[in-house]
Amino acid sequence: MCMEHSITCKCGKRDASFNFKNEVMPPEVVEVLYCPDCSKDLAIEQEKMLHDNGWVIKYDMEVAGLYSNRLPVQDGENLSPEILFDQGYVTWRGTYPGDHIDIVKEKTDIAELAKVDPKRYFSEIKTWAISRMGRLKEEGWRKAYDG
Repeated sequence: MCMEHSITCKCGKRDASFNFKNEVMPPEVVEVLYCPDCSKDLAIEQEKMLHDNGWVIKYDMEVAGLYSNRLPVQDGENLSPEILFDQGYVTWRGTYPGDHIDIVKEKTDIAELAKVDPKRYFSEIKTWAISRMGRLKEEGWRKAYDG
């Protein structure tokens, strides 16, 4: 089960929805969220921060460490922001902040096809999904590179 949590960025202009895979980590593991506006002059601390296309998540690695025994981390593998994000333990809901909202809007027109032409719907949704992930990969979103 994944619970969604919304977190407002440091400057207060934007927020992002996060998933916490299997509720292994608490929401407090996100120390600060920076949107592209408030991350412009930010110095990235590799051991605590993850940069994703202008957004920066600063993790409280002490809190993460307290819960790390719940993670299936390989022997000798150090807990890192990349593990927390890429393995889905503390990550965006969707491919990027706001993706879960945008995707509904983008799929609305295609969804209408399911009612009148299911075969065409499956073809269109497949084409849309492939081209969408290609576009997100070109834009530089980290999760667009999965799999």
